[in-house]
Amino acid sequence: MDFSHYAPLWGEALLTFLAVLIILLGSLMKNSGKLMGYLSAAGLVAALGLVASNLTIAKPAIFFFGSISVDALSQFFKVVFLIVSLLVVIASLSRYTGKGADEYYALLLFATVGMMVVSSSVDIVTLFVGFELASLSTYALAAFDRSRKNLEAAMKYFIFGSVASAFMLFGFSLLYGMAGSTHLVDIAAASLADFGPATLVALIFVIVGFAFKMALVPFHMWAPDTYEGAPPLVSALLAAGSKKMGFVAAFRVILIALVALRMEWYMAFAILATITMTLGNLAACWQNNVRRILAYSSIAQAGYIAIAFVVVGAAYGAAPVNVLNMGMLRADQLGIAGALLLILGHALMKTGAFIGTAQVSSMVSKGSETDPDDISNYAGLARRAPITAFCMLIFMFALAGIPPTAGYIGKFVLFSSAIYSGLVWLAVIAILNSALSLVYYLRIISYMYLKEPTGPKIAEQKGYVVALVLTLLAVVWIGVFPEAFINWAMQAAAVLLPQ
Repeated sequence: MDFSHYAPLWGEALLTFLAVLIILLGSLMKNSGKLMGYLSAAGLVAALGLVASNLTIAKPAIFFFGSISVDALSQFFKVVFLIVSLLVVIASLSRYTGKGADEYYALLLFATVGMMVVSSSVDIVTLFVGFELASLSTYALAAFDRSRKNLEAAMKYFIFGSVASAFMLFGFSLLYGMAGSTHLVDIAAASLADFGPATLVALIFVIVGFAFKMALVPFHMWAPDTYEGAPPLVSALLAAGSKKMGFVAAFRVILIALVALRMEWYMAFAILATITMTLGNLAACWQNNVRRILAYSSIAQAGYIAIAFVVVGAAYGAAPVNVLNMGMLRADQLGIAGALLLILGHALMKTGAFIGTAQVSSMVSKGSETDPDDISNYAGLARRAPITAFCMLIFMFALAGIPPTAGYIGKFVLFSSAIYSGLVWLAVIAILNSALSLVYYLRIISYMYLKEPTGPKIAEQKGYVVALVLTLLAVVWIGVFPEAFINWAMQAAAVLLPQ
C-alpha cells in the first residue's frame, strides 16, 4: 500500500504516535519528565517541518471520503497551532519535569492534533470530532496543577465548553437534516432558505456555539476565570491556540456552508464584534490581575478578528479595489487575510505574554499570601528580570498595534479592509478601541519600568527565556518584513472565497 498519498497528513500522524509513545514510556520510566519534554519539542519541530513542506497548495488534497481538505488555509492554521504548542513545550521544560509530566505532554500533543484536524475539516462530523479531541485534552490540562484555583477554572471551562458543543451540535444536526449531507459544500449547495424558521434556528445555534469557542461577548464569561485559574502555560495554549481553532471552524462553516445566508449573519457579527472589542477593553482597564487583563485583552482581540465576517458580508463578490500600493484586491479577501494575520500575530503575542506571567509567578515565593498574578508583583521587573520585562514590553506594544510588530500589520490590513468595504464606522470603532487598550498595556509597562522593585533579582529560568526570546523575534520579524506574510495570508483567504 502506497502511503505517500497521505504525506500532507503525516504531521498529525506523527504527533498522535508520539503522544501514545510518551504515555507508554511514562508508565515504564521514572523521572523522565525532561526527556518527555524534549521528545515533544522534537516531534513538534518535525511536524512543523512536514507542514511547511506543503505550505502553499495550489490544489486542495482531499482525504477520507471528502471530510478532510489539506489546503492553504489549513496549512496556515496548522503552522499557528504547532508554533504555539512548541513555544509552550519549550517553556514547560522549566516547569513540568517531574511526576505526571508524561501525561502533561501527551495531553498537549493530543490537543494540538485536535486543532490540526479542525483546521482541515470540511465535514461537520469530522470538525466536531476534532473539536472534542482538543477540548477534552485542554479540560484536563486546565486542572493539571490540581490546586483549588485550577480545579475551579477547569470546571467552569468544562461546563461552558460543553454548553458550546451542545449548541454547535444541535445547529449542525439541523443543517444535516435540511441539506441531507454533512459536507460543507453540499450544505452550501442546498436551498436552506426554503426551510424558513428552521434555517434561522440552525444559524442562531451555530453562531452561538462558535461565539462561545471564540469568546465573543456575551458568550465570553468563561474566558477570564479560566485564563486566570489554569496554569499559566496552559492559559497560553488556550488563548493562543484553542481559541484560534474556533475561528478556523467558524470560517469554514459560516463562509462556505452558510454563505448564502450572509445577510442574516452579517449584522449579527457586526453587533458581536463591536460589543466584544469595546467591553473587552473597558473591562481590562479595571483589572489588577495581569492574567485577567490578558484574558479581557484576548476577548477584545476576538472582537477585532470578527470584523472579517462583517467585511465578507458587506463586500462578498464585489469588484476589486485599489488598496494603497498593494494593487487591485478584493475587499472580502483582504478582510479574511487581515484576520489571519491578526490571528498569527495574536497567537505569538499572547503566547509570549502568558509565558511572561508564568516566569513572574515562579519568582513569587511559595509562602507569599500575595496573588502571584497581581500587578504589584511586576513592580521593578526590569531590574529583577530584565529579559522577561523587555519581552513583555514588546508584547504589550504589539498587542496594542504599535509598529513595527505583528500586531500592527494584522490590524492595519484588517481595518483597511473594513474601510474599503464601506464600513468606515466599524474601522473607526476598532481604531478607538485600539487606542483605549493602551491604558492597560501602558499600566503594566509602567509597573515594570517605573516602579521600585518589590523583591530581589532572581535568575530567569532557561525554558521561559528561550521561549520568550523566540516569540519576540517572530513578532518583530513579521512586523519588519510583512510582505511575505501578507501574501501567505491572501493565499489562505482565497480558499474561503469563490474564484
